[in-house]
Amino acid sequence: MSMTFKEALASYTEEFNTRLPEFFPLSGKPEGRVVEAMKYSVMNGGKRLRPFLVNETGKLFGKSFEETLRPAVSLECLHSYSLIHDDLPAMDNDDLRRGKPTCHKAFDEATAILAGDGLLTYAFEILSDPKTNLSTEIRLSLMALLSNAAGAFNGMVAGQMLDLYAERAPENNSETMIKHIEEMKTGRLIRYACEAGAVLGGASPAELQTLSDYARKIGIAFQIADDILDVEGEQALVGKTLHKDAAQGKMTFVSLYGLDKAKQLEQTCIDEAKQLLTRQFGTKAQTLCALADFIITRKY
Repeated sequence: MSMTFKEALASYTEEFNTRLPEFFPLSGKPEGRVVEAMKYSVMNGGKRLRPFLVNETGKLFGKSFEETLRPAVSLECLHSYSLIHDDLPAMDNDDLRRGKPTCHKAFDEATAILAGDGLLTYAFEILSDPKTNLSTEIRLSLMALLSNAAGAFNGMVAGQMLDLYAERAPENNSETMIKHIEEMKTGRLIRYACEAGAVLGGASPAELQTLSDYARKIGIAFQIADDILDVEGEQALVGKTLHKDAAQGKMTFVSLYGLDKAKQLEQTCIDEAKQLLTRQFGTKAQTLCALADFIITRKY
């Protein structure tokens, strides 16, 4: 009997979380406090959708959990760094992340900054290790893709900067602006997760393009769903402070389109994402199709 999507995600998350502590040995020395803060932030719950995407994309090409684990951990380290910094007083100034105190609240602001720096650096240390993959070419490809996805030219850092700019210059807000912010700030790491599994599996150019296009669709839907949850969600389930976007005057898909049109747009993105996968991979992509549906039906 096959598992449902939620069962598959829960099973993966349990196995992934069980292995995570291996990557964060605590020394007990004073400087070890930053590793403790890094571990706190990475182990602090989360949906693990990005690591799951690395694993499931790799499975399309016959890759095992073990073969995708280190790239998945690397990505989760980088993602967690971005959340630590995003929560800082100078950025979103949030007290809650995944239902627990944010890193700067659990430790202190200086330690949180260093923990974010440490996780960003560690992500590439993990990828560079031959234990990640014996092929130097594959390791270099993963590092190049991740640095581009996370960076300041056309990646996550650029998206965060544009998000801050839009908040300070609301007269420039537009459909083009919000889609560009989402593509870089949220969408690029989701796209990388799919690219990583494809690179590990030796995907053809056509297969890689399909997975990249799929990631783009679910990335937009993911951000729309987050914007909707900020308005309609339950804080106990979502695990972070809600209704902050409107209070801060942030541009969101909901503020731009309204709830009804935003929900229509996210459903269209998901339908198109599933069509892309089915045409290229057939029934092998069932779990990735189910993940697309989960993105807009989740409550957290």
